[in-house]
Amino acid sequence: MHKDHLKAVVSGGASGLGFAVARHIVAQGGQVALLDINAEQGAAAVQELGERARFYQTDISDAGQVDAACDAAALGFGGLNLAVGCAGVLGAGRILGKNGPMAAEFFQKVININLVGSFLLTRAAARHMAENAADERGERGLIVHTASIAAYEGQFGQAAYSASKAGIVGMILPMAREFAKLGIRINAIAPGMFETAMMSSVTEEIRQQLYASVPFPSRFGSADEFAAMVQHMVDNQMLNGTVVRLDGAARLQ
Repeated sequence: MHKDHLKAVVSGGASGLGFAVARHIVAQGGQVALLDINAEQGAAAVQELGERARFYQTDISDAGQVDAACDAAALGFGGLNLAVGCAGVLGAGRILGKNGPMAAEFFQKVININLVGSFLLTRAAARHMAENAADERGERGLIVHTASIAAYEGQFGQAAYSASKAGIVGMILPMAREFAKLGIRINAIAPGMFETAMMSSVTEEIRQQLYASVPFPSRFGSADEFAAMVQHMVDNQMLNGTVVRLDGAARLQ
């Protein structure tokens, strides 16, 4: 896929990692549809990105909304060849908290947004990619999901979040095997600690402690570094069915 021929959908695209990916795609001449539940941020993001960007207010855990958004994007762009899943929630909490056991609905919500949402985006985008004419490399599309190093080393209070991200890790290889005959690749990125809105609220003391937990470079990753990894997955065809840790050698304790 040529950089200026990208026809992409990005869930969670109105802010954070997703917006950085969308900005990167537009900067290279591609087209991008932002799927996000936040209408205000979505409108602002499209205004900043310009005419190559579109916004579809989408609850990523709602199959009908995800299908409709991907259908609209494919119709507007004349197809889809890249889908990047960045929508997610932290869902932190103890199983046995001060106010009693974690509500089953809370756990299910985290799974529905992070894991089921990733499946729904895959299903909706792959359906359109399968209709593409193969490029000179025999490729019809690429799907990239956002896992987390918490999938491997979940911390205290991350049971729901870690389970959802581990589920993403677990479905990448079987999906890659199924889509191989269609010329569609699928990967995931497992970021460590990145500079996002969530991290901007921590105190300087905690920030320095978190920096020190990352061997090298001892800092948070930038959203642009995440976007660069997505681009490398676009360029490097041998990356398929894999999860890449993007974490500065950090291991959660």
